This record gives sequence, structure tokens and C-alpha cells, in this order.
Amino acid sequence: MLLFAIINNQPPIIDKFQIDENLIHRIGHDDPIAFSEFYRLTQKTIFSYILSLVLNPNDAEDIMQDTYLKIRSAAHLYEPQGKPMAWVFTIARNLSFMHIRSHKNIADKGFEDFENDSVLSKIMDQEDKIILENLLRNLEETERSVILLHAVSGFKHREIAKNLGMPLATVLSKYHRGLGKLRKSINLQKGGR
Repeated sequence: MLLFAIINNQPPIIDKFQIDENLIHRIGHDDPIAFSEFYRLTQKTIFSYILSLVLNPNDAEDIMQDTYLKIRSAAHLYEPQGKPMAWVFTIARNLSFMHIRSHKNIADKGFEDFENDSVLSKIMDQEDKIILENLLRNLEETERSVILLHAVSGFKHREIAKNLGMPLATVLSKYHRGLGKLRKSINLQKGGR
């Protein structure tokens, strides 16, 4: 019901998290408890962001794991700048684009296969599945990223702008334009039944 709430202008009920730079520092010093805590706090966010880039849940899971490996191996190099999630998103984005470039000639998984996908089968709410399929099919990359970061992770628009290095006006525009496209697509589906 999370995505359904967002598309219908209802505030999502989300456990808001804040990543402390100290957590990254502790990971850099091989603290397994810090890494576990970081994973627990960020897994939905990172998966959603990567999924918005690669459009394939299985690839997104693989890239997410690579992202965590990279975070673990590079945490000692992290320079505190007050934006640890921006650093994480940069890693995830770079790995996603590397994956896309290396798999250019491989056909994308069809959207009709999503319903049977093991990753998306974890989404129990049918309305959220429909919205997610429409989100992946009909929105451009930035719109998907902004909506998923807001809906799944509860990032405020200012936080999304800061973490993705975008102007706030662009984030707001992409968010509202993307929601409009989703509503239109959902309404067309409902009318076509």
C-alpha cells in the first residue's frame, strides 16, 4: 500500500532513517555490527534506487550486493562531507551504469515476467505491484528514482536533491510529473478493464 498511498497523495508511513557518518567510519574499521546496521537501515532504499536505474529486479539485487561489497571495501576512504547517502548513491549509480553498459546486447526481461519474479513476489499488495510495474515501464530514470526514494525510504525532496546532486526545483518537477504519468497510466488501466 506504500506506493498506492503516494500515488493518491497520501503521506506514506515509513520508518525514517538517518545515516551517521560515524557508521561509515566504523565500517571502514571493519566493524561487522556497524555494517549489519548500515545494511538493515539502507537495503530498501538502495534496492529501490538501483531498480529505478536498471529496471530488472534480479539485476538490481546483484548490483545491490556489489554496492555493499564496494561500500565495505571503500569505507576507509570515505571523506566526511555531511552527505553519506550521496556517497552511497554514487557507488550504486556507477555500478548500475557499468552493468547497463556491459549488458547492452542482452535483451531486457519482459514486464510480463515481473509477476512471477521472486523479488517482486515479496510485494504482497496487488495495487503496489501494478503501480511498480507502471513506474518501471512508463517513467524516465530520474522520475523513478525520485518517486522511489520518496515513497520507499521517506526521503524529503530536499534530501533527495542533496543526495542526488540535483536542484530542489528539478526534484519537485520530476516527482510531480512522474506521479501525473503514473496516475494517468493507472487510470487508463482501470478504464480498460
